[in-house]
Amino acid sequence: MYKQPTKFASIAAVISLSLALASCGGGEGEAEGEASGTLIVYTNSNSDGRGEWITEQATEAGMTIEIVGLGGADLTNRILAEKNNPVGDVVFGLNNMFFETLKSEEVITAYEPSWSGEVDQESGDPDDGAFWPLVEQAIVTVYDTNTTPESDAPEELDDLWSDEQYQGRYEVNTALGEATPQLVLAGLLAGYEDPDGDLGISDEGWTRVESYFANGSPAVEGTDLYARLTRDEVDYGVIPSSGITSRDAEYGTATGVISPEAGVPYVTEQISVITGTAKQDAAEEFIDWFGSSEVQAEFAAEFSSYPVNETARSEALPEVIELVDSLPKQDIDFGFVRENISQWVEKTELEYLP
Repeated sequence: MYKQPTKFASIAAVISLSLALASCGGGEGEAEGEASGTLIVYTNSNSDGRGEWITEQATEAGMTIEIVGLGGADLTNRILAEKNNPVGDVVFGLNNMFFETLKSEEVITAYEPSWSGEVDQESGDPDDGAFWPLVEQAIVTVYDTNTTPESDAPEELDDLWSDEQYQGRYEVNTALGEATPQLVLAGLLAGYEDPDGDLGISDEGWTRVESYFANGSPAVEGTDLYARLTRDEVDYGVIPSSGITSRDAEYGTATGVISPEAGVPYVTEQISVITGTAKQDAAEEFIDWFGSSEVQAEFAAEFSSYPVNETARSEALPEVIELVDSLPKQDIDFGFVRENISQWVEKTELEYLP
């Protein structure tokens, strides 16, 4: 269980995708799925057993689905690349920023789920209902209070790269094709908007990004952050809030969370029908099922999520509700982020990544 510290509580760039990417990611399985009527569900939220759980539960509910998972930006690119020949039928897990891109390119189709009255539509697409909210998460910097006392943890994120005692002791995720690292980047640059600056950001903002990556320990592919925490390779790292409870159970950690004065980035995962699917009815059935209060409550209990569905939220783990409710939201202009994130990612990859 996490332990909240007392002292702190467009992507037009989603750059062009090669035809190879459009055909990768289990192409054979997808062809078979199309022939058999299997519903192809695209997501960037299939890790930690989520994909297997959803597949099993859908089977019990009488549906045959295949989960195809990719990182957020890569998945968005793939759907855009398949615009004229869609492979997927449903997409979920991407945040508002990615879904706004899909909406603008008309590769998702509006559908009002049976549970629409149980969620705040403002958290999704209030204008057109092209996508609907499922789960809200905070993107947080964590540490293990078993090895790092609360009194030793920094009060502000900037301390990680500006204070020598923390330098090299925090993990940085350099996989900027994924949603979470992009949200970290957006959080680093929030508040540093400058119309005369490089890509709309002041020099101070870019210095912050440079310092963050230069003084961190790059994530190790295939190695969980918490494995590194328990091996004393790093003391801090970033994770979506829903991943804390399961990792504390697995690794025996007691997670502390840094809560900066400016707040932390939040993400709301959405769901929608992919335009052009030949399985419109099955896609709608899946959305009605997966977003229902019953399934979202079970999903929340299994994966420590914070449902947007108000009925399901009452069944969420108390420690998850306590954590999310305790963390202030960082003020991020996601419209501005959406217009610039691809260029920010490119600049960061070229100039600042180790």
